[in-house]
Amino acid sequence: MWVAAMDLPRSPGHPFYARLNQILDGEGFDSFVESRCREFYAPGIGRPSLSPGRYFRLLLLGYFEGLDSERAMAWRAADSLAIRSFLGLRLEEGAPDHSTISRTRRRIALETHREVFSWIQERLAEAGLLSGKTIAIDATTLEANAAMRSIVRRDTGETYREYLERLAKASGIRTPSREAIARLDRKRKKKGSNKEWASPADPDAKITKMKDGRTHLAHKAEQAVDMRSGAIVAMTVQGADLGDTTSFDSTLAEARKQIRRVSRRTQACHPGGLQEVVGDKGYHSTDLLSRLNRRGLRSYISEPDRGRRRWRGDTRARDIVYANRRRSRGARGQRLHRLRGERGERPFSHLYRTGRMRRTHLRGHDNILKRLLVHGGALNLGLLMRQLCGIGTPRGLQGRLRALLAYLVRLCRRALAASRAFRYPEAHSATPYFSGATSTITAPSRGFTTDC
Repeated sequence: MWVAAMDLPRSPGHPFYARLNQILDGEGFDSFVESRCREFYAPGIGRPSLSPGRYFRLLLLGYFEGLDSERAMAWRAADSLAIRSFLGLRLEEGAPDHSTISRTRRRIALETHREVFSWIQERLAEAGLLSGKTIAIDATTLEANAAMRSIVRRDTGETYREYLERLAKASGIRTPSREAIARLDRKRKKKGSNKEWASPADPDAKITKMKDGRTHLAHKAEQAVDMRSGAIVAMTVQGADLGDTTSFDSTLAEARKQIRRVSRRTQACHPGGLQEVVGDKGYHSTDLLSRLNRRGLRSYISEPDRGRRRWRGDTRARDIVYANRRRSRGARGQRLHRLRGERGERPFSHLYRTGRMRRTHLRGHDNILKRLLVHGGALNLGLLMRQLCGIGTPRGLQGRLRALLAYLVRLCRRALAASRAFRYPEAHSATPYFSGATSTITAPSRGFTTDC
């Protein structure tokens, strides 16, 4: 009737997580986060707390396992023996509840999450994966955890339907029906202004148009990526109604601060610090290029086709814009823009598509940024793992094994077709099957794995 816990079978664990734990333990990750989080833990009696090392490992799972919520992290920790081994949970020990993860996140400050992000960057710099000389800045929108139907007026607090009913009654309709309200709303212009409407559930969420054309409450996530390795240098979360040229300064300032911090602690970054900035057409403006020039940074920002410009005697702005155009169209500029499409856009796919952060389950810029910082730190750890053992994610070996098997099958089919053509040359020349067998087989695509 009784079975000792030591007699129960133990999982060998996932080799990726076992190797990742060796790196974290070897660099003193747990002692580092415990020293930074000591002020947030009380020595009194209360609900059992979640240790800092285990908390940050749970957030790392959000990227490696594609978990979009803290409830999914708690379920995954309770379900998988390999994950329990990575978290250091014994067989008789229960997995942390999702409410404990949420409460721990709210208690630990944003600056502490940023220090953990910097700690991972230091490990990258020591491995030669973070230069900091050239960065690419780009932004995307994250769907907020709030519904458009819940927005209210900033001045009166009315809901959208109450506001339309008041407009209908003011226009002469005594008892407005749903069809009359919809017809009235269809004729209105500029009806989704962020100056007039706000979400009571998430005041930081702004009304914006997503990339697929839908209108949602959303946040803007902007990040700076090192062009040498694809590592994330800095991340910011801002209002979705801000333009790229407006939000650019905050991300650039955060990137410069992070590069200086890592360079001061490791002495492994580029000795000249940040020198070049790459961006797409959304960041091109005369004012932004002038600000970069005053800071001593070289810009490689794509210029949209605006036609012939009239400078009206502003020769300084003209020279700055023409210098950026000359650099962007040069050989180095073209190479940097190709790299931006590869290393600047790839983290968006890893973080928000396979990492499941396109739609947030958190509210408030600080809460979302806490999750994104650890999420981006996990991507940087994946780069380090790829250099050490060749695999950047727990599922990376699956795609490589499938590609290897497909390649072996392709070689076998070609060898079989060649042997049949050698034995029966007349049948081979008369039958189109053998002649087309080798031409229709293509190399397996590598699009099924993130390779990160």
